[in-house]
Amino acid sequence: MVREEVRVSTRTLQWKCIESRADNKRLYYGRFILSPLRKGQADTIGIAMRRALLGEIEGTCITCAKSEKIPHEYSTIVGIEESVHEILMNLKEIVLRSNLYGTRDASICVRGPRHITAQDIISPPSVEIVDTTQHIASLTEPIDLCIGLKIERNRGYHMKTPNNSQDGSYSIDAVFMPVRNANHSIHSYGNGNEKQEILFLEIWTNGSLTPKEALHEASRNLIDLFIPFLHANEENIKLKDNQNSDSLPFFTFHDRLAKQRKNKKEIAFQCIFIDQSELPPRTYNCLKRSNIHTLFDLLNNSQEDLMKMEHFHIEDVKQILGILQKHFAIDLPKNQF
Repeated sequence: MVREEVRVSTRTLQWKCIESRADNKRLYYGRFILSPLRKGQADTIGIAMRRALLGEIEGTCITCAKSEKIPHEYSTIVGIEESVHEILMNLKEIVLRSNLYGTRDASICVRGPRHITAQDIISPPSVEIVDTTQHIASLTEPIDLCIGLKIERNRGYHMKTPNNSQDGSYSIDAVFMPVRNANHSIHSYGNGNEKQEILFLEIWTNGSLTPKEALHEASRNLIDLFIPFLHANEENIKLKDNQNSDSLPFFTFHDRLAKQRKNKKEIAFQCIFIDQSELPPRTYNCLKRSNIHTLFDLLNNSQEDLMKMEHFHIEDVKQILGILQKHFAIDLPKNQF
């Protein structure tokens, strides 16, 4: 465990980790401060950070299990101590760490009698098991058990869809949130108009991320949400005639395209964000992680530059080229692959 004395800065805004510890492989704790803040700022930042920590950070988990020996979810299998439902709940608790995109396959193939733990999961190289001692099931007889698994990366909580699978495939509630809990508190000091605040943030994670990594990821996601306001162009926010001043027109991808063809093309390209172009989630995430947020950013990269990006394929480039041609009649700088 690491602890540091809290020293309040009276100059520039600074943050610091004042306590960190790992209670076990699946429970990390960190405590951070941000100061000095003017009155009211600590609550504004604290609420936003807590929401981002709990809802905006991606995680990896098992979302589906399949076995030909499973008649239905609430059945029991001779030679296995746990019911099928208990095995699915144990799989739900397995903590994974990865940077994968899309869905990956994994499996468990063992022969009893023995205890099955997370160590028995055969996973792709891009997926790491945080705690290999997590219990899954106990085989009490010399039987073979093979379970196919689906692993996904996403954010938030996804409830399984009820299904009566005929092929032995069953969905699992997906808890993608790597942050288990987050709290914020405020300490005020000073007098009168010079009163200032210190924001304290407490973060608990499941071990797939450290609290410091979670804080950085949540901060980046919050910044991404505010980028459109930084590139706002007054020409794109004009009200129609006889329209109330409290209602703004809804600009679609094609509306902005029509405006950009006039003057100041470069400014217009900076106002068109890649999330408006209906790209597949994996392609969008690859561009976003490479700091490509707007059409202007995209046009500053050649086809060859995109192919050098991690997890990017030629099919993704062709899809982007198709969108640019269809909606903009433009192309990326051409390089041979």
